[in-house]
Amino acid sequence: MASKIIGVGNCIPSEIINNSDFQNHCFFDENGVKLSQDNTTIAQKLTALTGIEQRRYASKELTTSDLGLMAAKKAIENSQIDPETLDYIIFAHNFGDVPHGKIQSDAVPSLASHVKYQLGIKNNYCVAYDLLFGCPGWLEALIHANAFIKSGMAKKCLIIGAETLSRVVDIHDRDSMIYGDGAGAVVLEATKNDTGIQSHLSASHTYKEKDYLYFGESYNPESSSGTRFIKMDGRKIYEFALLNVPPAMKKCFDESGYQIDQLSKIIIHQANEKMDEEIVKRFYKLYNMPTPKDIMPMVIGKLGNSSVATIPSLLSMIINNELPAHTIKENDIILFASVGAGMNINAVVYKF
Repeated sequence: MASKIIGVGNCIPSEIINNSDFQNHCFFDENGVKLSQDNTTIAQKLTALTGIEQRRYASKELTTSDLGLMAAKKAIENSQIDPETLDYIIFAHNFGDVPHGKIQSDAVPSLASHVKYQLGIKNNYCVAYDLLFGCPGWLEALIHANAFIKSGMAKKCLIIGAETLSRVVDIHDRDSMIYGDGAGAVVLEATKNDTGIQSHLSASHTYKEKDYLYFGESYNPESSSGTRFIKMDGRKIYEFALLNVPPAMKKCFDESGYQIDQLSKIIIHQANEKMDEEIVKRFYKLYNMPTPKDIMPMVIGKLGNSSVATIPSLLSMIINNELPAHTIKENDIILFASVGAGMNINAVVYKF
């Protein structure tokens, strides 16, 4: 028994935030010292380092579970299934529902329970739960669902990844410019043919790397609220990713049994365009090959880093012909990969 994607959907918020919208922000470093560079220069350096020029923010009335619900509805419609036949709803996120203008996160009941309720599913044996695994959370949820299907515990699963990172960033930290909001979802179904998930791998590096991404106080020395925000050591994350992600991708791909020249696309977590390009370059170097042209679709320039939403959103865009330069055809072999807080890494090889 294998598992294959039969429906995709995403929710890309309509509010576009350009780099110029940060012009009036007052940025400090981790020591509380005001940055000497003007914000135009800071934004230009951000684009040069990450490729990010825009990001999307959720409108004020929406929360993470709302975005996830909209993506889920599209995936269910695309799959043409009856929602009552779902065995699992797995919702990957990291910060719960944070209403606009508030500082408290709500994850009780789970965001998956919210979605199940809003979908009107009456089947009590449709199990709804959340998964926290950093940015690789959606891919890890896909791995969970695959395990349920392969074991015979499930036939259909809805896997959602959604985040409103704009609600948990420190406006005085220039890293806040990296993050965006969004959601993506797929329906996974049992199949007896040779398509679907072929291999997968997960790893948690915690011995030295646990706090590369963490929750910390504002960089503004005058802030006394005690509110904590998402923080990261960008240099350490970059070095960690380049060292550890390519061999993990290779291990996963080798376990699939395919040859490297059969790989059609790499859909990787959109954290930093330059970092992702270098990861893929090093991956192919392990096979003594140059990076093939157009192997890795990128949307981070316009959507920013939306954490767990990046991979399912991008997959939905490709399948729905929203990225003219990229397509996925029958029998294409796709390598999914992600890295993020934990520090966690995972990868999946998939045959369409």
